[in-house]
This record gives sequence, C-alpha cells and structure tokens, in this order.
Amino acid sequence: MTDRTAPEQLILAQELANTLDVDAGSDALAEDGGVAAFAARLGLTGLGLTERDADALRELREALRAACLAHTGTDAPPEQVAALGRWFARAPLALSVDAAGAARLLPAEGLTGVPALAARIAAGVAEARADGSWQRLKACPAHDCLWVFYDRSPAGRGRWCSMAVCGSRAKMRAYRARRGG
Repeated sequence: MTDRTAPEQLILAQELANTLDVDAGSDALAEDGGVAAFAARLGLTGLGLTERDADALRELREALRAACLAHTGTDAPPEQVAALGRWFARAPLALSVDAAGAARLLPAEGLTGVPALAARIAAGVAEARADGSWQRLKACPAHDCLWVFYDRSPAGRGRWCSMAVCGSRAKMRAYRARRGG
C-alpha cells in the first residue's frame, strides 16, 4: 500500500484532522486525557494544551478537514473557511532568517495553547503552499470516511484515501446507479 503520510510541514494538520475517525466513530480528543495524549504523541507538550482546549481543537480540526476536502473538488463550507481564517488570524507568524540567508516562517514568540498549534500548522501550510504540496493534503470524500491523507500519485489527482476500500465502494455505487439498482 502507498504511504499516505504527509510530509513534515503538513504532519500536524494531518494528525489533528485524523483525531476523528468517522468510520470507527471515535474522537481521540473527546476521550479522557485525549488532548494530553495528542500533544504528547506529537511532541507538543510545551504548547500548554489542556483538556479545556478540546472544543477549540475540534473546531480547528473540522476547518482543516474542510480545506482538505476542498482539495478533492468539494467546496469547503463558508463557515469552515471563516473558522480556519479566524484560527490562523490568532496565530501570528514571524519571518526568521538563518546564517545562510534562508528564510522561514515560524510561530511568533509567546503563543500558547490552540493559537500556538494553529501557528505551527499555518507555518507548515505556508511552506507546503510554496512547494506545491498543500493541495495534495486531501480528505477522502466518502461521507463515512473523511480520512485525511497525502496524495502521492504522480499527477496529484488521487481522490480516495484507499482505492481498494472507499474508491471501490464509490465505483460500485455509481455502477449500481447506472444499472438502475
């Protein structure tokens, strides 16, 4: 099976979006200690995320998922676009230049909690947009899946998280619709 893991600059966006497993009906952020487990797994314990941030994290997650779904050709709902814009507006970035002259966007100093995570994600999205990889972070359009994956197909036109599962189901539904039952 093809690796569907996002490149480093997009891994936080992918991991946050996939804290909800629609197919299994489980929300890792809703579990007892879920926010702490998420932060620990991704090395984000220094951001000061707490269980009180769960609702805000879910809002950011769903806005990211909507943006990723738009990469498969489905328009993102305006309220999700606005929510993502609000989170990124609360997450200022600073331009850093190293000794070799390379420039990079980083979260502004002093951020904590969800704004700090949003700033890290925004910096990654900016980097990914510059190298063309942002459009390849997609959400499976199957309503019972919505898993966020990285499209590594040569043309970047992959649509399903798994052609063997979600893609086959969609093709079978389309076939049955054409055949009348």
